[in-house]
Amino acid sequence: MKSQHWPLYGVRIRPPRLELRLPDLELLDELASVAADGVHAPDTMPFTVPWTDGPPAGRGRAVFQHVLASVANWSAHDWSLSLAVLHEGRVVGRQDVMAKDFGVTGEVSTGSWLGLAHQGRGIGTEMRAAALHLAFAGLGAEAAVSAAMTDNPRSLGVSRRLGYLPDGLEVAARRGAPVTLQRLRLERARWEEHRTVEVTMEGLDDCRAEFGG
Repeated sequence: MKSQHWPLYGVRIRPPRLELRLPDLELLDELASVAADGVHAPDTMPFTVPWTDGPPAGRGRAVFQHVLASVANWSAHDWSLSLAVLHEGRVVGRQDVMAKDFGVTGEVSTGSWLGLAHQGRGIGTEMRAAALHLAFAGLGAEAAVSAAMTDNPRSLGVSRRLGYLPDGLEVAARRGAPVTLQRLRLERARWEEHRTVEVTMEGLDDCRAEFGG
C-alpha cells in the first residue's frame, strides 16, 4: 500500500527473516488476531498497562484501536510508529518505535510483543534490531532507550544481546502492586559496535520529515 497522504504506509524494514511495516486494515486485523491468541503465559504480566488481562476479543480490539490511534494522533513532535512484524508472510507480532521532540533529543524508545506461538526462535531480537536500524541508520538517532521488569529475563536478554547498558531502576505499578523496572540505554557508538543483523529499508525518504528530525 502506498498512500499519498500518509507515506509511512510505504516504509519497509527487512532484517534477514522478517519484514516490518505499518499495517493496513487487512494486516491490522491479522495483528489483532495474533494478540487475541495470546502473547504471554496467563500467570505472568510483562506490561505495566495490563491490556492483555481481558478476554481474547478485548485484546484484539485493544491492538486494533491502538494502532489506528497512533496514526490519528501522530505529530512530528510526538510520534509512535507501530509496525506489524511479518515472518514468512504471516503477522507474528508488533514492534513500536516512539519519540517526543526527536529533533531536539535525538532519542527514541521501543516496545514490542510477539505472539506466543512465535516465541523462542530469535524473532524478538531480530525485530528489535530492525527497529534500531531504523532509528540510528534511518533517522540519525543518538540513543535508544528501553525498559523491562526485572522478572522479564527474555526482554532483558534481547537488550543485552543488542548492546544496551543498564541505566538505573525505577518503580512502577502493575495490577495495583509495585514492580521494579530496569531501564536500558544504547548510544549510537555502542550500537555501531554491536550491530550484527543486516537490515535493509525502503520508503523512508518519502516521509522523513514526519519524524521531526
